[in-house]
Amino acid sequence: MDLRALRYFVEVVQRQSYTAAARALFVTQPTVSKMIRQLEDELGTPVLRKFGRRIEPTDTGRIVLERGRQLLALHAQLQAELSDVRQAARGELVVGTPPLAHHLLAPLLARFHQDYPGIELRLFERGSRSVEDELKSGTLEIGAMLLPADENEYETLPICNFPLRLIAPASSGWAGRERVRLDELAAESFIFYGEGFVLNEVVHAACVQAGFTPKIAGRSSQWDFMASMVAAGVGLALLPELFSRQLDRSRLAVVPLDDPQLWWHMAFAWRRGRYLSFAARAWLDLARRTLPGDGRAAGDNGVLWEEGNR
Repeated sequence: MDLRALRYFVEVVQRQSYTAAARALFVTQPTVSKMIRQLEDELGTPVLRKFGRRIEPTDTGRIVLERGRQLLALHAQLQAELSDVRQAARGELVVGTPPLAHHLLAPLLARFHQDYPGIELRLFERGSRSVEDELKSGTLEIGAMLLPADENEYETLPICNFPLRLIAPASSGWAGRERVRLDELAAESFIFYGEGFVLNEVVHAACVQAGFTPKIAGRSSQWDFMASMVAAGVGLALLPELFSRQLDRSRLAVVPLDDPQLWWHMAFAWRRGRYLSFAARAWLDLARRTLPGDGRAAGDNGVLWEEGNR
């Protein structure tokens, strides 16, 4: 069975789109369709079916999906082990990271490039949910994701831990408040994070627990654009304190959230028991030496930001 056909099939199921799968695989959509047909011809039965706008695997497709992911993961592991033998400190490393974590990881990225110039470092820039999907499929060796993570599935290395703060226009009634309870925001509209961000699920679940369903007025994967939408009066946002410290206080109010307090707790994660390439091991070793991982985070020029320090 052609591993490419399996990879294309897995991508289509994960992304729910032939077009999105083709884009991720850097091929044309007809190429993806042809490989799926080739897989179905070999198996003698369809592996995909459409329900409205959804693409779902058939009974046969579900089996192929499960075993295909295992085969692709084994193939990736084989390639990594062979690469270690052939190249040592050369090759490529793809690290999954949510866009919100870029500012935190910039010093680590620079140090890694300095220490291992022969390794090409690429970022898979998606939300934590998408990063976790790629870790499960074996496409990524390491990815930054929100904690808690399934300890039976993943090993983790903490990156940072910051509380979420309410961000509101400086002219709003929330300015000047010492604290705000989440249930006080029931009538407000919110700016949520982009698709695939686990923080959306955290905030949504907390709102439901507080007795209301949040009204979403907009979304963005960039914290500074979220803040700009808040300043423009589109809605309120809940941002990690790391970013709220950098906001223009003449335009925006930053209020601690209470009852409940929500956290942005990030960690690097990798599949438990999976072989890690030389590049992945080097990345984690450097991260252990660079990132405090105790509720703080490395900032510009190695300066540490810590909860409570202004």
